Amino acid sequence: MTAAPLHWKLVVDAHDPHAQADFWAAALHYEVEDHSTLIAKLLDLGAIPPEILLDHHDRRAWRDAAAVRHPDDPYDAETGTGLGRRLLFNRVPQAEKKTAKNRLHLDLHGPTGERDTEVERLRALGARVERHVKEPGGEWVIMTDPEGNEFCVH
Repeated sequence: MTAAPLHWKLVVDAHDPHAQADFWAAALHYEVEDHSTLIAKLLDLGAIPPEILLDHHDRRAWRDAAAVRHPDDPYDAETGTGLGRRLLFNRVPQAEKKTAKNRLHLDLHGPTGERDTEVERLRALGARVERHVKEPGGEWVIMTDPEGNEFCVH
C-alpha cells in the first residue's frame, strides 16, 4: 500500500506576519489564507478573546500568524486552512533579530529566460538583490524578502 503524500507547511519567523504573507503571496502567486469563518465561529462560542485578532484586508485575522497557500491545492472551507503547500508566518518579538544566513531557503523558478524580469517584479514587491551568482553549474540571483530572509531566483 502506498502512503498518501503529506500536507506540509514551512513555518517562518516574522516581525510582521501579515506583511510577510502579503509579500510571499504576491511573489509566489499564492493566496493569503482566509481564516475569518473559523475566527467568527470561535468568537461566537467565546473560545477566543478578540485581543488575539486584527483586521487585515477587511477581514478578521490572527494577530500573530498568517499563511499563504498554493491556489490549486485543496483547503478546508470551514477553517480556511490549506491542505497542501503552505507557508506560515509566526510573529516573533521585535527584539529577536535575524543574525545569520538562513539554514533553509526557497528557490524560485520563473519562466525560462525571464529571470531578470522576475527579479525586477520581486524588487517592486519589496525584495532586495544581494548578489548575482554565475558558476559553471548555473546562474541565479540571491535576494532577500522585506524581513531579510534569503531566497534565490533561477
